[in-house]
Amino acid sequence: MTQSYQEIRDSFVWERPGKFNFARDVIDQWAAKDAAKTAMLWIDDHGNEERISFSDISVASCRAAGFLESAGVKRGDTVIILLGRQVAWWVLTTACIRLGAVVSPGTTQLSSKDIAYRVNATDATCVVTEASCIEKVNEVEGDCPSLTARIIVDGEADGWLNYAAGLRDASEEFVAADTDANEDSLCYFTSGTTGYPKMCIQNHAYGTGHVTTGKFWLDLKEDDLHWNISDTGWAKAAWSSYFGPWLCGAALFVHHSAAFDPDASLAMFKRYPITTFCGAPTIYRLFVQKDLSVLEGTQLRHCVGAGEPLNPEVIERWREATGLVIRDGYGQTESVILCGNMPMIEPRFGSMGKPMPGIDLAVIDDEGNSLPPNEEGDIAVRVVPERPIGLFKEYKNEPEKTAACFRGDWYITGDRATVDEDGYFWFVSRADDVILSAGYRIGPFEVESALLEHSAVVESAVVGSPHEERGEVVKAFIVLASGEEASDELVSELQNHVKKVTAPYKYPRRIEFVDELPKTVSGKIRRVELRERELNP
Repeated sequence: MTQSYQEIRDSFVWERPGKFNFARDVIDQWAAKDAAKTAMLWIDDHGNEERISFSDISVASCRAAGFLESAGVKRGDTVIILLGRQVAWWVLTTACIRLGAVVSPGTTQLSSKDIAYRVNATDATCVVTEASCIEKVNEVEGDCPSLTARIIVDGEADGWLNYAAGLRDASEEFVAADTDANEDSLCYFTSGTTGYPKMCIQNHAYGTGHVTTGKFWLDLKEDDLHWNISDTGWAKAAWSSYFGPWLCGAALFVHHSAAFDPDASLAMFKRYPITTFCGAPTIYRLFVQKDLSVLEGTQLRHCVGAGEPLNPEVIERWREATGLVIRDGYGQTESVILCGNMPMIEPRFGSMGKPMPGIDLAVIDDEGNSLPPNEEGDIAVRVVPERPIGLFKEYKNEPEKTAACFRGDWYITGDRATVDEDGYFWFVSRADDVILSAGYRIGPFEVESALLEHSAVVESAVVGSPHEERGEVVKAFIVLASGEEASDELVSELQNHVKKVTAPYKYPRRIEFVDELPKTVSGKIRRVELRERELNP
């Protein structure tokens, strides 16, 4: 008999090993259990296709760990990996964990200035990247005194070590470092509204924390083929393209493509037996503009969304076309999944769902008190008497910023929400996204959702725009659907539409039509950029 949500919460206990190494304790164990067990089905846009086993990953990562060691990388050193969805990303991430080095993933879109900042901030000794990025690294190498090794995965370059040759010459035998569970393992750079990106440090136990991500949210079993469309440079790849699926023994579907094409991506569900899927809201918004009949007869059974809240209108369109509900989930670079619409609960469209097993989540006030239902406050995770597994160690070298995330017994996520009488959480906004207009507090998400209900709108982003009398007014940046044209009449139509869908005071008094919205590499809308544009026109 299937356990209820409450039964799972009541019985769940975090495993807290003193020592843990994901390469040794997870990947090597799957390889030993079944040498042929598939870990990854990898394809690209040129017809290349590889089926890679856990045994293949185990052996290749042993060779890669030996290669890194021979290049001078030691336990505790930071290795910056700037790669797309090449198989080498998975092998090298595993190799660094095996060696006890700290992995710092980044997107290939980073500028030379970004790369120099990351190398110097982490005192990285090694950068691994592809041919398209080597000139950016070469440009700043002289400004990075800690950098002693540069590795290229797809060719030859002066002063660079060749990845393929390094693996070929290395031994298949490598004893994994017996890493402490609290030893540094990952370093993600996470941007705030001001200043340089912070270094978010995760420990080795972080890998075990994603059992809730894989088992309870992604709903993964050993025979699943899971596809997560995510850039390898951000933490969502750790969630759904590495730790979560491989903890469950599921295989990854990886499409290495130069750019996202919604038509080509939808066709993949027909060509391959993909059973579970995770995508950012942007991807689903583009999907629902297409003919979704292509998904009929596929093996897809479970879909989730994360990165930012997914609008109820998109969830409904997807459900009407596929019979599947996109189950939204919530978490951060600083955590594993915290809240989600899990398979064992009835989803509520637009809701973040309920707290995950092992997570004591609440909406609190400025004094750290839990608020009553439907009252807006800060989303917080209880960290006393014990921190849940998967919550970050610190912002490296920034103790004041680390301390600012905690209030009494709580870790403060920086997001605002309400929780209803049934325990479902409802996102309002990032704490710094709230619009204050003539005494009203307006969260952008509700306005964006209302706009998306209109057939002319593909995407929207809402920010506060300075106003002499009201302090701020709501401004919407809108990407129109194909065939739609911007006009004063459409502005009025959209404003009236929002007044009907939500509280009239929330309607966008200003509307600007744009070809595209600024986004992070993870697909999140950069409202901060739009706010700055309004402040400094």
